Amino acid sequence: MTLQYALELIGTFVFAISGALAVREKEHDMFGAGFTGFITAIGGGTLRDILLDSYPLVWIGDIHFLYAILLGILAAFIFPNLLSRLRKTFFLFDTLGIGFFTVLGVEKALSLGVRPEIAAIMGMFTAVMGGVFRDTLTNDLPILFRKEIYASACLAGAVIYLLLNHWGMDRDYNLLLSMSVIIAIRMIAMKYKLSLPTLD
Repeated sequence: MTLQYALELIGTFVFAISGALAVREKEHDMFGAGFTGFITAIGGGTLRDILLDSYPLVWIGDIHFLYAILLGILAAFIFPNLLSRLRKTFFLFDTLGIGFFTVLGVEKALSLGVRPEIAAIMGMFTAVMGGVFRDTLTNDLPILFRKEIYASACLAGAVIYLLLNHWGMDRDYNLLLSMSVIIAIRMIAMKYKLSLPTLD
């Protein structure tokens, strides 16, 4: 198991937990919570693969991703209070996850021969659309429409990855640097309550 593969599984696990916990106070039953966790974990990657006509979908082609999702949902059922108290920890994991999945989404899109502009959008979709589906299912304002900086951080990291890739930077260094940019933007924006200008 490579480090990248392990990180993909861990990211999927954490996203499943966040989805399942999102319905904790909304009187959903266990199936509803589990379904929301499942959609949160696979939503972004599934949408990307459908749009890029890439089959089988990742979680269908590799059963370990399904196991990671099921373990995340199970953890949310068994340790809901403990996990809720670890919100800051999960914010960190979520931030790491969107950074990592953005870059992986860009790489997969490039490997399928799409233009860099499309690859950047696919990277952003991979990272954020699971959260959008989660918020929609739980009747919350989707995170894309909140004032906090989220998807724009992913898009910035995707563009940086593409530029550095074009200039020939080593892939591993590029991955780490681009991820770091996304994480830094997200953490700084949350710490100082920064947001993009509104249309008002």
